[in-house]
Amino acid sequence: MGFRKDFVWGSATASYQVEGAAYEDGKGLNIWDVFCQEPGKIYQGQNGDVSCDQYHLYKQDIADMKEMGQKAYRFSLSWARILPDGEGEPNAAGLAYYDALIDELLRQGIEPYVTLYHWDLPYALHQKGGWLNPDMPRIFEQYAALVSRHFSDRVKYFFTLNEPQCAAGLGYYTGDHAPGLKVGKRDFFAVWRNLLLAHGLGVKALRENAKQPIQVGAAPCSALYYPASDRPEDIEAARTAMFTLPSRDVNDFIWSIASWCDPVFFGRFPQDAVDYFGDCLPQLTKEEAAIIAQPLDFYGQNMYNAVMVRAGKDGKPERVERYDGFPKTAIQWPVTPECMYWAPKFLYERYQKPFLITENGMSSHDWVALDGKVHDSSRVDFMHRYLREYRRAAEDGVDLMGYLAWSSLDNFEWAYGYSERFGLIYVDYQTQKRTWKDSAYFYQETIRANGDNL
Repeated sequence: MGFRKDFVWGSATASYQVEGAAYEDGKGLNIWDVFCQEPGKIYQGQNGDVSCDQYHLYKQDIADMKEMGQKAYRFSLSWARILPDGEGEPNAAGLAYYDALIDELLRQGIEPYVTLYHWDLPYALHQKGGWLNPDMPRIFEQYAALVSRHFSDRVKYFFTLNEPQCAAGLGYYTGDHAPGLKVGKRDFFAVWRNLLLAHGLGVKALRENAKQPIQVGAAPCSALYYPASDRPEDIEAARTAMFTLPSRDVNDFIWSIASWCDPVFFGRFPQDAVDYFGDCLPQLTKEEAAIIAQPLDFYGQNMYNAVMVRAGKDGKPERVERYDGFPKTAIQWPVTPECMYWAPKFLYERYQKPFLITENGMSSHDWVALDGKVHDSSRVDFMHRYLREYRRAAEDGVDLMGYLAWSSLDNFEWAYGYSERFGLIYVDYQTQKRTWKDSAYFYQETIRANGDNL
């Protein structure tokens, strides 16, 4: 027993990170185009103007996916490429690009998984208040309807928002990401509410305008936890930590998965969030709760690492500090393969939907060796360890739908610029030459064996 026979193997990217062509064919500005021009915001002043140039090289990238054996490609639409002002008349050239991308994927036997929003809000909408604007859910609904009408004859799988926690938390609270704002607590929760409503209205619009049966989900991220041992009390402590707030800090609210998923699946905020932030947490009406909790077809989760916890003397979760020299990736994220078993298990228990890893991978110090190859042994080991734990979740009864590696190829890593490489394929940004890393060959073999090689 292992992964089911129809398990979906694929990879993922985001429009601003790979497309380039930032000012071509009528595309409008987005908040990342503008944010990258601000001094000190991005590593060495870099930007996504060209990046991997997938806008022009998509056929080559899709050919690599096909050769690797991938069956799915999750990519995001550049909202400003389709609607330069965020609303109004669509840009025919933008729609034509995604038509060509989708048609080529289907020709090569790869299922397109389309994300509507991966952080690159049209700048024209930012000038109208961005996600603080109470009209944004309606505007997103109109965008989702257009996307569904135009692409759902060929696309069966849609995601509304990628990592809304980052869009709200890093974009509006800490200011680390575009648009770089640091709003107060009350305004932050207004952003959160608008993103929740946009998600719900987006789901509704996708379904109502679909030209064939479609499946809809989202791709959140969060703090994840795993138990220090198999003792029942440690397992329960890890489960509790997953879905409760450890403090009244807004950052804890941002990264608690229940802060997002409880409204999405149950139509209500967790009780501890109400207790802690009731003075400024939006009070959802019955109508709003129903909109936000539109039924979803699967549960997507971006997953990279987790925190170990045990039951303290009072039975409550107690964080276990990492020992000196704990394994870390190049970006300094801890290596914790256990998350790939415990997080799907806990999330599936709570939300009861087929489970899909929508991002998982690592940044490594990669370069082309003297033999012309890229020997990323650390990433091979990382994938092996993580996927082995994920397979264990399948064997333990979690309904696993698939796995989408982050990322298809090296790309622009937001505030880190080009200093971090997450790809299965190495990109020389000077020449746009692609080179398969050892991890790409490992992934090819894993797909061929449907994980039986792990």
